[in-house]
Amino acid sequence: MAVELRVKLLSSIQVIVMAAGQGKRMVSRLPKVLHRLAGQPLLSHVLTTARSVAPQTVAVVVGKEGATVSAALREAFSTALPNLLFVEQSPPRGTGDAVRVALSALNQKTAAEITLVMNGDCPLIATSDIRALCEAASQNSLAWLTAKTSAPQGLGRVVRDARGKVQAIVEERDADEAQKAIDEINVGVLAAPTVLLKRWVGELTCDNAQGEYYLTDVLAMAVREGVPVETVQTDEISAKGVNDRAQLAEVERIVQRRQATALMQQGVTIADPARFDLRGTLRCGRDVSIDVGCVFEGNVTLGDEVEIGAHCVLRHVSLADGVKVAPFSHLDSAEVGAQALIGPYARLRPGAKIAERAHVGNFVEIKATTLGAGSKANHLSYLGDAEIGANVNIGAGTITCNYDGVSKYKTKIGDDAFIGSNTALVAPLTIGKGATIGAGSTLSEDAEAQALTFTRTRPIVKKNWSKPAKKKD
Repeated sequence: MAVELRVKLLSSIQVIVMAAGQGKRMVSRLPKVLHRLAGQPLLSHVLTTARSVAPQTVAVVVGKEGATVSAALREAFSTALPNLLFVEQSPPRGTGDAVRVALSALNQKTAAEITLVMNGDCPLIATSDIRALCEAASQNSLAWLTAKTSAPQGLGRVVRDARGKVQAIVEERDADEAQKAIDEINVGVLAAPTVLLKRWVGELTCDNAQGEYYLTDVLAMAVREGVPVETVQTDEISAKGVNDRAQLAEVERIVQRRQATALMQQGVTIADPARFDLRGTLRCGRDVSIDVGCVFEGNVTLGDEVEIGAHCVLRHVSLADGVKVAPFSHLDSAEVGAQALIGPYARLRPGAKIAERAHVGNFVEIKATTLGAGSKANHLSYLGDAEIGANVNIGAGTITCNYDGVSKYKTKIGDDAFIGSNTALVAPLTIGKGATIGAGSTLSEDAEAQALTFTRTRPIVKKNWSKPAKKKD
């Protein structure tokens, strides 16, 4: 029978996440649960979902790569899940053994009434489903998550009697032809009273085709003992797990579509949700527009009426109201003021701070630099470690020579200065307010305010000069 979600949950819940599988089908040195989904490890998505039931403790069962998994996740969840444990299962002897190992470790930490068991490679499970499972288990029942699917091959089947009561879960390798025809599958998520679950996993045997301890066998134990077995049925998409890179790519698009849909419901215009990637957190004001092929990483904030052109990458950036980013621009750890224009083909590196109404044009790279209000660097320039005032014009081909091979130095440019094209500014250097630097100059000394400064050499002309010719063999 289906279980309706109640508002109040038990406060005494512990979670076990099974993440000890080697993931051989990923063909990777990286543990499967650390492969990235929407910018985060698979396991991060599962732990975030687990957090929604406010567990006393979470135990992640890991295999031989446990140290790698622990190092990748412990710091990220140190605040959200302070009682996060990593328990090694060695050798791997099936899901039932994994739960037994975890319960043994948890018994030393808490005495939770309910234990929720999840899979580390199933990131799409809804929080409402696991809450419903925990609520059902609180009624002294065994609660199991199932799904109907058109492609049950390779998955455990849920066997019911004529009255629709669950009798067992049979793995495909142990199933007969009639059982293989069943389209209801085991999703691998369950909740049970901790006392019962601990006893059941202690009684498991490995008499099956795999020679492993199946967690699914506890269901038959519950039926024999007359313990009610409840099921919560999720949808086919939410039940999807990740076993290889093709499935990872499939799940990636599902997650991205969900994120795009949520943003569009908030009023964001996304030109094509199928060509949208969010790998972090994106906060948007009103009337934001995002063209195709854009990638958002880390924490990104977009103000009102921001427009992002096609194929841009934004990572850890904040854009104020009215900013326009033209196609093929890359922004990383930068701040952009209101009404500024960025791109196309612009690159803002960490520490770039672009003030209101400033312009950063095509093939301009800015790093650790403040570009003042109304200032313009429209073409083919590199500006690094600089403080540039308001209403400054940076000519095409200008570079700040900020590095001598050992140390970095700063360039300071006052308000209203004009830097001619193809100028090299050799730091440390200060250019005064309203100064003009002639095109083609290489400047290594400070420039006076309101003055014209340039460096030139007289042209050298060699008459009767011939280009070098290739030598004949």
